[in-house]
Amino acid sequence: MALTTILQRGRSHVEKNKLSYRPEFFRPGRPGEAQALQALLEQNPSIRIFDALAVQLEELVKVLHPAQRFTAGQLAEGISGHLKGVPAEEYGVWVYYPWADRVVHILDEKEFIELRTSRNLYKITRDEREVLARQKIGVIGLSVGQSIAVTMAMERTFGEIRLADFDALELTNLNRIRTGLHNLEVPKVVIAAREIAELDPFLKVVCYPEGITEANMDDFLLKGGKLDVLVDECDSLDIKITCRQRARAQRIPVVMDTSDRGMVDIERFDLEPDRPILHGLISHLDVSNVRNLSDLEKVPYLKPFVGYETISAGLRASEPELGKTIRTWPQLASSVILGGAVGTDVCRRIALGKLRVSGRFYVDLEEIISDDPSDSARLTGRRANKG
Repeated sequence: MALTTILQRGRSHVEKNKLSYRPEFFRPGRPGEAQALQALLEQNPSIRIFDALAVQLEELVKVLHPAQRFTAGQLAEGISGHLKGVPAEEYGVWVYYPWADRVVHILDEKEFIELRTSRNLYKITRDEREVLARQKIGVIGLSVGQSIAVTMAMERTFGEIRLADFDALELTNLNRIRTGLHNLEVPKVVIAAREIAELDPFLKVVCYPEGITEANMDDFLLKGGKLDVLVDECDSLDIKITCRQRARAQRIPVVMDTSDRGMVDIERFDLEPDRPILHGLISHLDVSNVRNLSDLEKVPYLKPFVGYETISAGLRASEPELGKTIRTWPQLASSVILGGAVGTDVCRRIALGKLRVSGRFYVDLEEIISDDPSDSARLTGRRANKG
């Protein structure tokens, strides 16, 4: 077969699945589903099968009996007793990921969640896990947003997540977005949704590949139930302002990480419905026409909003280079990943009622970990005091 023919076939498969991000489930114990899985595999011989159910069952038996130390024979007996006569190939669920031509055999939802979150206990209790499973989170902007969304999925900080971004992946994004070259030109929302699905197919993900607009903003915030937390990581100033105005009207808290000096904004519109947006930093400016402003005209809004006097030296140095030696603002992977951790922690504590504050906060690693002699002295003193 000619190389061009093979390449065309490969491109056709990629294009067909370009927007696909929802896995398909097959439970052989249900009528017709074993036959449907068989038909899928026969029609698509290129599909790869990953069956690690036996290892999951071993783990599950150990997790369900944490005080017991199993011999190999006892573990085999435990697995047999757990299956209760159901053939292993019919137990659990087979999950098909069409974009990856992959079928994976896993435990079904209840046991899957119990096993996957077992290492969270008791930093997240079982009761808290149930609360988090009912949370609806919205994320606008999938650079820093991808890091937050995937980290939240790893902790299972939500039951449903809505992702919005109109951009597709470019090579320059790979300095901070964790994915592979095979995803170039794939929408960022789809990349994030697929990563979540491959981590935990039972989490509900809703994508808005057109991004957030005036037309769909209420849908994003409210359809299927009001968001519990809105995470804003978009670049558009008018959307930043408008989404906060709508969130405030619906009493939805807003969280934002800027990926510079670990700066995090928390706006508890659920507790403070009259709170000025963006902490009142731009209240003196007319925001009614911000969408039509040029980049230069937006500067008076951006400087007080980002706290121009407190941004990092590197970010400040980049400003005069915009449009000259660089195209846009710089971001580093370490800052974006830190934002994923901080954003997830803040959203989790808001959901669990453990954090009620509004404000601007910094997790500035260059200040926390530095060569400053006074910092060293304080650290040495603390160690000395601890003996």
